[in-house]
Amino acid sequence: MIHFSSIDLRIMLCFIFAAGITFFLIPSIVEIARKKSLVAEPDKRTSHTKSIPNLGGIAIFIGFIISYLLFSKISYFPSFQYILAGGFILFFIGFKDDLTHISPYKKFLGQLIAAWIIVSLGDIRITNLYGFFGISQVNESFSYLITLTAIVGITNCFNLIDGIDGLSAGLGVLALFVFGTWFYLVGDYYWVLLAAALIGSLLSFLIFNVFGKANKIFMGDTGSLTLGFIVSLIAIHFNEMNINSAIPYHIQSAPTVSIAILMIPIFDTLRVILYRLVRHRSPFEADKTHIHHYLLNMGFSHLQSTIILLGISLFFILIAFLIKDLSVLRGLIILFALGVVKTYVAVYLADKKLKKNVTRDTDKQSKA
Repeated sequence: MIHFSSIDLRIMLCFIFAAGITFFLIPSIVEIARKKSLVAEPDKRTSHTKSIPNLGGIAIFIGFIISYLLFSKISYFPSFQYILAGGFILFFIGFKDDLTHISPYKKFLGQLIAAWIIVSLGDIRITNLYGFFGISQVNESFSYLITLTAIVGITNCFNLIDGIDGLSAGLGVLALFVFGTWFYLVGDYYWVLLAAALIGSLLSFLIFNVFGKANKIFMGDTGSLTLGFIVSLIAIHFNEMNINSAIPYHIQSAPTVSIAILMIPIFDTLRVILYRLVRHRSPFEADKTHIHHYLLNMGFSHLQSTIILLGISLFFILIAFLIKDLSVLRGLIILFALGVVKTYVAVYLADKKLKKNVTRDTDKQSKA
């Protein structure tokens, strides 16, 4: 007979309730969204061909928050009130953007305010760079700056990678599971509950997003901004916990591991922004140059592309744990070198496939 401790039971219930609430809410949200025409229309920037409701983030957020409040003792986790405040700001910014669209600059300002609440009031911030370029402990001003950059950056990474079915949510589930497992091993249970609640909500959403027909739905900015925000805080806390070398399951190069866990959204976002800047275009300009677009151009479906990228993400995670005792600089060089190779292969194969299709179509026209 399996015996569960009180915290194990609470974690399971937190996960189950979050999944159940989200699963229950999504069909109603889809129905309302269709009646009110609150849908994402296909255009030249998107990869879907039908009008799809894009308010799945509402169900994700509600399921996540209610479940966490039910099974966590907030008095033992004072930082959560600031996480909740920042989360609500991003929720409403994402909700407005899903309904009417707001400028990238207003969206960025909202993200900055949410991050400021976390850093200045919640005192969740990066205080150590683990010897990166010879820097370990950092002063308070630099700590604020680098933490604001990390939170806003990771939040946008998940927002920008959300271009095909299941990708942003799938990468979120994988990242939360890895971080959450480590927190469980070291006994940091309130962060485990945070991860468990969001995983539960995301898995229910994925059922409708990936496999749904009548009730298919996108998470929209409401979901992707919230997801990126929570994942960024979990990653920061993971790094701060590992400063203490006496902690069980200590990871010497925690920044390398945390970046590897988030490698697909981080590397792809940096690559796309650089690509746009080199061509004198706005980094906020939407296009079809993300890695998942190249996979679609190679003939893979949304699901196949998502599975491939999740597999690549898992590969990066395994590599990071193998090199977790290297210096941060050496570890990041290895990760980004692998990232460049991965991108080059995908772009090369996609271009080759596209040229082959063009040649085939030209041959058909000439024969006709």
